[in-house]
Amino acid sequence: MSLFVDIRLRRQDFCLNVKFETGENEVLGVLGSSGCGKSMTLKCIAGIEMPDCGRIVLNGRVLFDSVQKINLSPQARNVGYLFQNYALFPHMTVEENIAAGIKTKNKKVCIDRYIKMFYLKKLETRYPRELSGGQQQRVALARIFASEPEILMLDEPFSALDSYLKWQVENELARVLQDYQKTVLFVSHNRDEVYRFCDKIAVLAQGQIECVSSKNDVFHAPQSLAASKLTGCKNHSRIRIIDGVTIEAIEWGIILQVPLLKEAVKVPEYVGIRSHDIKVVDDSLAVNTFAFEVVQRVEDMFSFVLMVKYTENSSPLRVEFPKENWQESGCIGDEIYLNFPETGLFLLVG
Repeated sequence: MSLFVDIRLRRQDFCLNVKFETGENEVLGVLGSSGCGKSMTLKCIAGIEMPDCGRIVLNGRVLFDSVQKINLSPQARNVGYLFQNYALFPHMTVEENIAAGIKTKNKKVCIDRYIKMFYLKKLETRYPRELSGGQQQRVALARIFASEPEILMLDEPFSALDSYLKWQVENELARVLQDYQKTVLFVSHNRDEVYRFCDKIAVLAQGQIECVSSKNDVFHAPQSLAASKLTGCKNHSRIRIIDGVTIEAIEWGIILQVPLLKEAVKVPEYVGIRSHDIKVVDDSLAVNTFAFEVVQRVEDMFSFVLMVKYTENSSPLRVEFPKENWQESGCIGDEIYLNFPETGLFLLVG
């Protein structure tokens, strides 16, 4: 069970140009910010939007091909699409919503099966307005599974839920996906959701696929500025290459030794480092260690965040560490020594 997508679509001033392929029975995460083309990509696969050109193939079956003039209707594609708002029929009960997706004649047996699978007992006669967000999502998933789709596409499945309910629904969905032995596209702007659910990730930025790689590669060794930002890195600077191992981080105002520069396939334009990878040290003797001034201190629930500057004109950096590692320093105006470990630095293309 696999999916191949290679499409282009222009809408006013936005251009979608994506190409990717999934493996069999794979959960592929599509990570991107709002407005980057995530939902538009899913709608093209589902047949709700028609690309200007390209090709979409699901399990060897051509859904769309601009050259061969093939464009199957949404009903003929057999694609399970969970919309952000779940798109339940408001005038139908839970049972009726599930029945709407069933193609077999023995609907009662099928309805009972999915009512049990998605823990909807005693909710059969309720209408969507009488259900919680988590219950609505379970009904929507039951309706999709009842239609026996060849692929499941989830569009920001937790965006409408509060944090407590979201955790419960996440656990339920994880259980369901374990039993679903087919391809899944999991679309989200939330890096934590994608990290928990997906083994492989496609990074989508401004309508273009930046990369498709394993979860570990995307998070621990991002190659582009967009991928680095989407995976949570908050410290970035343009760079000037001085020699084979030395760069100037222009916005930060510091000179860094970065041996991995010699291994770069493309000429990097930026450097990045995660807030928790910057280390507070006792002196400036180590390589890549500098004295910074604390300009802001923020207390989160489980950590402290310091905003620091190397010079008055340089851009601030964010440093974060757990409360248990807090030492009585880092007050406004304090000077602290910060180390930038070579293993924590990313060299990035724009």
